[in-house]
Amino acid sequence: MKNIRKQICVIGLGQFGSELARDLARYCDVLALDSDEERVNAISEHVQRAMILDAKDFKSLASLVTAAFDEALVSLGDSLEASVLCTLHLKKIGVKTIRCKALNEDHAEILESLGASEIIFPERETARRVAAHIINPNLLDFVPLAEDYRVMDITPPASFIGHSFIDLNLRHRFGAFVIESRICTWVPSPVSVRKVFQSGELSDSVYSTWHSTPSSVSMTSTTLPSSRNSARGAGPPGPASACTMTCTASDSALRPCGSVATAR
Repeated sequence: MKNIRKQICVIGLGQFGSELARDLARYCDVLALDSDEERVNAISEHVQRAMILDAKDFKSLASLVTAAFDEALVSLGDSLEASVLCTLHLKKIGVKTIRCKALNEDHAEILESLGASEIIFPERETARRVAAHIINPNLLDFVPLAEDYRVMDITPPASFIGHSFIDLNLRHRFGAFVIESRICTWVPSPVSVRKVFQSGELSDSVYSTWHSTPSSVSMTSTTLPSSRNSARGAGPPGPASACTMTCTASDSALRPCGSVATAR
């Protein structure tokens, strides 16, 4: 069966919009739109289509964007008027999923009232990631799953080396459960509780759901790539692979990771 690529429209090619369009174009058919000719020319080689267009003009927008598009992403956050009018026009056109960059909470509320599917605050998300890395240097990456859940990639600390998972007793000490092991490869392999960490072989996908007490752990599973390599397109990760954890408290989500990182 033929793999049908998503049809995505990115409107607004500032720093956030242009990076978004470039990344999406690897896996989707992207139409990139902006009123600035220089920005359009800069992105044209990296997306399927790039056009100069004033998104505030309904007729112009409707001539290029139809209800057949899977999603539209409005990155006109620097102009409240432009993003509001563009979102309104996209709803009239019939685009089912509309994600919008917002300036502030008031702007977000207006966009939501117009039918935006998701509001994006890039600066806020970036700040949270930087803070998370400062709090826990072992943290490679994290993805919010829901309001109180995180998926986290963490490099195991040196104190794990030479110890098996039985020795470390992660599940009882931290509510963490090891589900697979990866050593310098993209392909995970099942892990034994008797596995012993070796030097240069930092490990795994650890999954944990944190409730009020470690005894109330419930399990889920997934695997995330190491962001330090995948973000640069550097191929398979090096000796540091990842622990993946899901935490149920947003405010304290990083503390359990810090505890694991300093476990002795």
